[in-house]
Amino acid sequence: MDRSAAPGLESPKPSPGAPVLTDLNVLPHRLDREAMTVRAIIETPRGGRAKFDYDRESGLFALHDVLPAGMAFPMAFGFIPNTLGGDGDPLDVIVLADEDLPVGSLATVKLLGVIEACQTERDGRENRNDRLIARILKTRIYADVHDLECLGHAMVGELTSFFETYNALKGKHFQVSAVSDPARACALIAQATR
Repeated sequence: MDRSAAPGLESPKPSPGAPVLTDLNVLPHRLDREAMTVRAIIETPRGGRAKFDYDRESGLFALHDVLPAGMAFPMAFGFIPNTLGGDGDPLDVIVLADEDLPVGSLATVKLLGVIEACQTERDGRENRNDRLIARILKTRIYADVHDLECLGHAMVGELTSFFETYNALKGKHFQVSAVSDPARACALIAQATR
């Protein structure tokens, strides 16, 4: 039976004014190199064990992984839209914020720097997998944090250790090649823009 011809079984057509799902990967990131700001999409909130990834096909955020007991994401984790990193995904960003940012949040962030890294996959393939570090633009608590030096070496070391451990749990190796300033973070975004 040809269902496309059967009355009442046609695919529903969106009504005028109905919301249309947007592909978040192509949303403009609005990088401002002078202010060192960019838009970020949050996939995983701070403090949780569940790792979510944006699913382009559905437009939803799918559960990707769960960290072991005693381990949690130290900051909100997400991506910069309209970019493509060395690993084939949008550039990753971790975000300091006064309050927890829910899954799917769109936020303007101020870039603080970047942990530049090479990631070795289980099959031995190597690719760039940098971690941009930012703070929420509209903040009270982090208003005086302008770069990674403001966070301190101990905090940056903790973040590096988290990503090394996170990857080791998946049988991957995360090797830091440099810790760089906000200008370098901006340059990497500009370079990765689609």
